Parts: sequence; structure tokens; C-alpha cells
Amino acid sequence: MFTKVHSGRTDQDADMDEEDQEPETDEKVRVNWRELVRITRGHRLPIAGAMGLALLGGVTGLAQPLLATKTIDAFSGSRPYALLLTLLAVVFLAEAVITAFSHYLLERTGESIVLGLRLRIVDRLLRWPMRRYQQHRLGDLLTRTTSDTTLLRDSLAYDLVEATVGVFIIVGGIAMMIWLDAMMFLIVAVIVGTIGGLTMLLLAGIRTSVEDAQDSLGGMSAELERALSAIRTVRVMRAEGREKDRIGRLAQDAYENSLQAVKRNAVINPAMTLAVHGAMITVLVVGGLRVAGGGTSLADLVGFLLYVTYIATPMANMFDVFATLQRGLAALQRVDDVTRIPTEDEEITRPATTRPRSLEHSPDTGDVPAIEFRDVGFSYEPDRPVLQNVSFSVDRHSHVALVGPSGAGKSTIFALIARFHDPRTGHILLGGRDSAHEMSVDECRRAISLVEQSAPVMHGTLRENIVYAKPGADDAEIARAVELASLESLVSRLPQGLDTPVGEHGSALSGGEQQRVAIARALLPRPQLLLLDEPTSHLDSANEAVLARTIEHITAECTLLVIAHRPSTIQAADKTVLLDHGRVEAIGPYQEVTGPGRGSPPA
Repeated sequence: MFTKVHSGRTDQDADMDEEDQEPETDEKVRVNWRELVRITRGHRLPIAGAMGLALLGGVTGLAQPLLATKTIDAFSGSRPYALLLTLLAVVFLAEAVITAFSHYLLERTGESIVLGLRLRIVDRLLRWPMRRYQQHRLGDLLTRTTSDTTLLRDSLAYDLVEATVGVFIIVGGIAMMIWLDAMMFLIVAVIVGTIGGLTMLLLAGIRTSVEDAQDSLGGMSAELERALSAIRTVRVMRAEGREKDRIGRLAQDAYENSLQAVKRNAVINPAMTLAVHGAMITVLVVGGLRVAGGGTSLADLVGFLLYVTYIATPMANMFDVFATLQRGLAALQRVDDVTRIPTEDEEITRPATTRPRSLEHSPDTGDVPAIEFRDVGFSYEPDRPVLQNVSFSVDRHSHVALVGPSGAGKSTIFALIARFHDPRTGHILLGGRDSAHEMSVDECRRAISLVEQSAPVMHGTLRENIVYAKPGADDAEIARAVELASLESLVSRLPQGLDTPVGEHGSALSGGEQQRVAIARALLPRPQLLLLDEPTSHLDSANEAVLARTIEHITAECTLLVIAHRPSTIQAADKTVLLDHGRVEAIGPYQEVTGPGRGSPPA
């Protein structure tokens, strides 16, 4: 005898769709250079060491023009100069060695920071709430994890140190030039300052151009991933040209945006070369006149010119650092946009410390259902409920089928059991405990296993796929799962048995074999509840029969809840729960729930 639960409908119900979700918008926080400094935490000691070496190299560099001046004076005054020449050579060599070690330490530290950042991104991406994956394209996420973090590498360590050391060298060089000839320094400062200021104005838009270029690159990666994942369809539909054009337009956008950044960046070296050459010509003319008039010595003029040329490189590097930092900030912005999104653990409700009075059970829990829904309501959007007052229970070691038309709420029920979402109203009891208030997400998922309709098989060996949920499983546990999933014949005929590679996405296996591998993987950790999402939807009659025999044995191991469409799958269940428009319409045996007056079996 079936139980009629609800038959009411509203116009709003007719518009409901269990997969209809409103994309969330997260407030974008603009990052700045402090964020670059923040993510160097844990690596500041080697950065400080590299900075110390770089500063020491800067000191040796600043000493070179002064030693050159003294050497020229020694030549002019017929004084001993061998020691000065030797000291000058030692200083040259010391600067080269110190700079090499400093650069190596910086490069290694930069790679280490990027490694940590990539691992952090991967960890957070794998722990996002499920709805977030529908709001971002896979290819773009891959670009943020790889290309954007590569852009960050120089900015994270090298450029921050380069800027610090560059300032030290420039300030030291300026001090020495003022000491040698203050008037000529003022001339140099006016020329270099004017050209440098104009250059900074041209570089101001680099960050925006790089952000736009990386966004376009992310879109291109996403489109390429989409096309390659459906390559058979692309080829059969002769859509290669259209896909090339679509992806090519995004590549062109990335090129044009990058070109804008390149154009701005291209002015740095010519501008600084112009500034230095102009300053040197002016110093030669003015300095030559001052030497001729006795206002300064030839040695001081040579020393001054050497300081001008010596600080020219760090000054040009400072502009380069500014441009690279802008590129790094653009990349960090894209990385920060995804790492700032809360993970599932950070967002989801934690278990309550007290048990709701309405959910108290008697000490005898032997008859407690494996899973029970009590007046559960849920919606992805505030005004569009997907489930309304859903109540049903599944006894331990029973086999229950969820049936109903597309959009009735079946997949949402599975998502709630798996704690991908929590109910807005009502309670879900897993083994007598409120899953949302008394159990952590990890506890809930340890108690269940899920076999999706697509039955994804991972790249790797058959063994690696079966032990995916329990990597430390022994041979006896694996053999038990293989037997329960009726995979013995497959294992025996594979050339390397369980250690045979199954190909990308299980391409070496048939559809039925992929389903049974997924079932073996789900059964290995001995779940209390197994969720099967229409396991026979893509199988022929022969594979369906094999899978049906497999399912018959599962209830001896655990409770079975199946989303079913085919009559043969529904008939195998002990009980059927009929859903429509987010409500439970009837509960009972298949023949009564879908019999005369109830319409045809769900499609």
C-alpha cells in the first residue's frame, strides 16, 4: 500500500529546477604591494640574507669609482699604484661573486614562494563549496594556478630586494656625487628627474593591461579545455574551424592587451639611456670647463662620471621593478580573487554542541533509519524553493528508489545527504544524528559513498581507482570490493590485472565496467549508506543485467538509495519515493506508486 503525501501544485512550483542556481558575486578586494610583502611570510630570512648580500655588493660597487679616482691621482702624482690596482680588481671580483650568490638565493626563494602559493591555491580549490565550481571556468582556474603564479615569481622576491638595494645604491651614489661636485649633481638631477617623471606617467597603466591580458588568457584556456574535452563531438560536427576562431579571438585579445603593456614597458631602457647620455654629455661639457678653469680636478670629474654611469643601471632597474611589480600585482589580484573565496569548512555550519530536543531517540537505536528526512526545505535562490516539506526514511540495509521527472529534486536530495549544502528548514538524520548540527562534514562523508551517473574513472591503474577512498586498503579488502562489484572477470582478463592502466577518464573500459569500478570504489570503505545516481542510464541491456545482479548483493553490506528512471531499476527496490516539483508525492511499492492514476513511470 502506498502513502499519498502531497499533490498540491503552485505556479511557483512549476518554475522550480533543482539545478537552477544564482551565481554569487564576491566583493573584489583590490590588492596592493603590502599583499606582495605579506605572502613572503615564512621566507623572509633567506630574503633578508639575499638582501644583505645585495647591499654588500652595492657597497663594493660604490667603492669602485672612488678607487678609480684614487688610482688616477696616483698615476698623475707618480705615486705607487700597484696596491690600488690590485684592490680595484679584488673589489670587481667580490662584487661579481656576491651578486651571483645573491641572485641564486633570490631565485630559489622566489620559486619556493610560488610553490607554496600554488599548493595553497590547489588546496583551496579542492575545498570550495560545490556551487562555486559552477561560477568559474576550469581553464581560467588552471591559468590562475600556473601562469599567474609564474608572473608573481619575480615580484615576490627579486624585485622587492632589487628595489631596496637599488634605493641604497642610488642614495649612496647621489651622496658621493654631491661630495665630489654639488653643482654638477644639480644638473644631472634636473635632466634625469624630468625624463624619469615622464616615464612614470607612461607606466601607470601597465597593471590594468596585464590584468586584462591574463583574463583573456584564462578565457582562452577555458575555451580550449572545453573543446578538447569534447573533441569527438568537435570532429564529427566538423567544428574545428569555428573552435579555432573562437579560441583565436581570445588569444588575439590577450595579445592586444599584452601589447599595451609591452608598449609602455618598452620606453624604460630608451628613456633611461637618453637621460644618462644627456647627463653625461652635460657633465663632460660643464665638467671640462670647470677642469679647465681649475674649479675641479680631472680625477674628480672621472669619478663623478663613473658614479653617473654606476647609478644609471639601478635607476633603470627601478623603473623596470615598477613595471614588474605592476604585472605581479595584476597576477596577485587574480590569485587573490580565488583564494579569498571561503572553503567549505570555513563557510558551512559547524556541529552543534547540544542535541535538539525534537530529535531525541530512545536508548534502543537498533530501529533507527539509516537516513531520514524530516520536513526538509531547500532553495538555491531565496524565492525559488527546490525542496518543500520533504519527509521520508530509509531503513538500514534496505533498497529505496527515488523517482520523479527532471527537476523534481532528486539530485538535490543527494547533495544534501553529502553535505554539499545544508537544508534551509527541517532536519536530515544520518543514523539518528542530525547531519547539519551534530556531525562534521567529514563525519557525514565517512558514513556515505556516492556513485555519480557519469561514474568518473580517474587516470591511473584499476587498483588506484578502487582504493581512491582508502589508499591503505589491503589485498583482502580490494578483493572483497572487486567481488561485490562483479569485476572478477575484468581483472582476470586485463594484462596486468589490478595494476593495468585504465586510460584517461577510463577510456580502456566499457561503460558498464566504468560503473562497476565506481561501485567497487564506493564500497571499499564500507559506507553505511550508498547513493547511486541512475547507475543504468547509459548501459545496454547486457551491462544493465550485470549491474542489476551487482546491486542485489549490496544491501547485505550497506543501505542503498538509488535515483532511478528505468522501470527495471525501480522494480528492484524495496520501496519507491515519488518526487515531483520538490515535494514527496507518494511512498510505497513501485506498482502502487506508479500504477493506474499515478501516470507513467518517471522518465
